[in-house]
Formats: sequence, structure tokens, C-alpha cells
Amino acid sequence: EERGISTRDRLLIVMPPIENDAGREQIRSKIEELIDSHQVLVFSKSFCPYCVKVSADRNTRSVCVCVCDGTNYQDLLHEMTGQKTVPNVFISKKHIGGCDNTMKAHKDGDLQKLLGEGSKAYDYDLIVIGGGSGGLACSKEAAALGKKVMVLDYVVPTPKGTTWGLGGTCVNVGCIPKKLMHQTALLGTAMEDARKFGWEFSDQVTHNWETMRTAVNNYIGSLNWGYRVSLRDKNVNYVNAYAEFVEPHKIKASVISNAAVSLQVLIAVGRDACTGKIGLDKAGVKVNAKNGKIPVNDEEQTSVPHIYAIGDILEGKWELTPVAIQAGKLLARRLFAGASLKCDYVNVPTTVFTPMEYGSCGYPEEKAVEIYGQQNLEIYHSLFWPLEFTVAGRDNNRCYAKIICNKLDNERVIGFHYLGPNAGEVTQGFGAAMKCGITKDQLDNTIGIHPTCAEIFTAMEVTKSSGGDITQSGC
Repeated sequence: EERGISTRDRLLIVMPPIENDAGREQIRSKIEELIDSHQVLVFSKSFCPYCVKVSADRNTRSVCVCVCDGTNYQDLLHEMTGQKTVPNVFISKKHIGGCDNTMKAHKDGDLQKLLGEGSKAYDYDLIVIGGGSGGLACSKEAAALGKKVMVLDYVVPTPKGTTWGLGGTCVNVGCIPKKLMHQTALLGTAMEDARKFGWEFSDQVTHNWETMRTAVNNYIGSLNWGYRVSLRDKNVNYVNAYAEFVEPHKIKASVISNAAVSLQVLIAVGRDACTGKIGLDKAGVKVNAKNGKIPVNDEEQTSVPHIYAIGDILEGKWELTPVAIQAGKLLARRLFAGASLKCDYVNVPTTVFTPMEYGSCGYPEEKAVEIYGQQNLEIYHSLFWPLEFTVAGRDNNRCYAKIICNKLDNERVIGFHYLGPNAGEVTQGFGAAMKCGITKDQLDNTIGIHPTCAEIFTAMEVTKSSGGDITQSGC
């Protein structure tokens, strides 16, 4: 007997076995009925990864998946379609083919037309609201895939009249000026240490804030211009205008007379979640009323299927430039290239550029305990003293290293934490290693570079559970 299970946008039907010729004709009639009554129909096997890939594609919504295990079904579908393999996909009563054909139809835009999304003339395939790192990455990737793209970006002046150019928080008031000012502070510390290493200064060294500010702003200005040139070279239409939804597929730009309409919309408007005045209510997008953040699923899709959000406005996600860039690129590839890879929001390497830098990747200890349980974790840690600090005589045993290992998975490293100099450079490499599933044993078998700070991770023996001493007496 046929069994059906419904989800929000999926109907799963498990087809009964075919026992004789009479049952075969009955099933043929049932298949024809399903084709006529469902806009998207996927004939699948319960164990086929390609079937899962096609049926899980959120660009084909309201999918009916018919699980047809057994050669009799495959033979019958072969007779009807000329296709021997599964998935066997029908859209709007038209036979599309298997996984590759379906993904190609999506990439070429044929899928959207069959789904009725191409019946209306749109000005753009994608409109990106917000010219930050994530929005720019997504727009350029979509344009590279042959889509017509617009970027709308406008910085509302602060109460003091401050505004800035294209590039979002990172370039203008975040990562770039922050790191340059951090380098300024490090240079000051280095000059203090220099006397201990034999350097002598005849004059007192002072700092000129205006000189630094001018240099930083000049560099930021060059980046702003570079982004505009890059969009132009990628054939992305950039408009310095405030965007507001008029209706689900229509957006009004404050500096143009006509509203632009788009098939897909991406929202990437910045770290303060400036979502209250862009008409999301008119488009039907759900927003957290307390903080303005937008909840999305694991594919950055909002409550409105054709509207997506990435970057700092996402609820419960990292507010980091590289995360937004990665999410933007992957989103464009899923939308317009038939790809399926999603952004990894767990193994994210990041650094805080405080005077003593801090870097991390994966889970913090508290979250790891919550997910895996204290009894299933082994946490290794150690203090250390960088060689460059020893002669200067500062920060002895103030630097710290910790890894969190999952005992149920061969002590795979699920959390990495580092407090010390050059944290960004150290953490980046370990982030790649964690993506590859590095274990404690592999770290132990790695030859360290001496003398460096990062080598501490190749020789960690003390666990937190042991309560052993973690202080170091030398480099």
C-alpha cells in the first residue's frame, strides 16, 4: 500500500511493490496520475545520494518524492521515459531527466521557467541590498555565472554626518582600520622592546595621530574605488541608493525614478541589523523584533523562499567578513550553478586583535560540553612564553594554548584556542587542519618549528581533567 509523509515543502511517497502484470499496469496509471498532479515529481531510491541531492534542492519547492525501490519500478520508468537510472525528474508534467540534467536546467534558467518563475519579466536575476563584503562577493559570483545583477548600497549618515564608501563595515570602519591601528600599537611596543635588544634612540619617539589617520583613510579610499572598478569589470550594476521593498519582487531605490524588479533578492545590510526601514514587512520576511536580526535556514533562505540573507544581519551566526564572503559565494553557486555546498558556520577561524591577540576555531569549551558532554571530551592546555618576549622581560606565562578533543571520534580536534602574538597567522593554518579532521595524535606526530609559538600545539601533554601544572620555565 502506498504511504505518504508530508513536510513543509516535501511530500514523500513510498510506492508498494509490483507483484504481477496487473499490479504493473495499476502502478503505471498511478505514476501518470502523480505526474499530472504534482508540479515537481522526483522518482527516487531510498539509498541514492543523487536522488537526495535533487530532492533537497530548495530551488525546487513543493517537491513530491516517490521512493521506488526494486528493479520492476526502474524497468517501468525506463519504458515510459527512456531513462534507466534515478533520480527521474518531472517538472510541470515534462520529463527533465536525472541529477545532471536537472542541475543543468536550473543553471540555464529552464527550471525556473517550468516552475512559472520565469513567466514575469524581471529587470534582474539578483538584486543585492548592501555593498558589504558578503554582498559584493555574492554579486560578483552571480555575475560570473552569467546572471544580471544589481547592487544597491547607501550609507545613512551618522548624527554627526559621518558616511563612507562602498565596502561595508570591514573596509571602512571594521577589519581594515582596526588592523592598521593595531599594527600602530604593536610598533610602539616593538620600539619599547628594542632598547632591550640593543637599539638606542637619541630622540624621544612620539606618535602623530593625524598622520596615521590620514594614511589609513587614504588606503581605505583606494579600496572603495577598487570595489567600484571590480563591480564594473564584472558587469554588476552598482547604484549608490537606499533600497526598500515595495512588494516581494520589487525594490525601490531612492535615487532612481523607476523601481527595479528581480527574481532573487539578497539582503546584506550590515552589523547593526538595519532591517527596520527597508520594507521587509511588505515582502513578508520574518525578522526578530528585538534585535532586527533575520532568521534563516542552513541555506541562508529567509521565510520568503526567493529572499536570502547573509552576513552580520543573520540571527545566531558569526559577524565576520570572511564568513559573509564565503556564504555569499556559495549562495550564488547554489542559486545559479546547481551547486549544493553550504557554508560551515562551526569550523570558523577568527582572531581578536587585542594587545595580546586571541585566535580560535571550532567550539568554545562551554559549547563543546553542551553538545558532546564533559565525559566525552579531553581538553589539553598549556601556558607558554614567546622567545621574543624573554629578552624584553614581559608577559611571562601570559600566553595560553588549548585544544578540545572528541574522545568518541579518535580525539578529533573540535575546538582550538590560542592567546599570543600573531594569532591570526597561527590560527589560519590550524583552521585548515580542522576542516580536514585533524586529531590529537596527528598533532603529536607533527614536527614543530622551533622556536615558534605554534609549536606548543605539537607537544601538549597536560589535560584540564588532570589538574596538572601548565606553566612553562623557558621557550
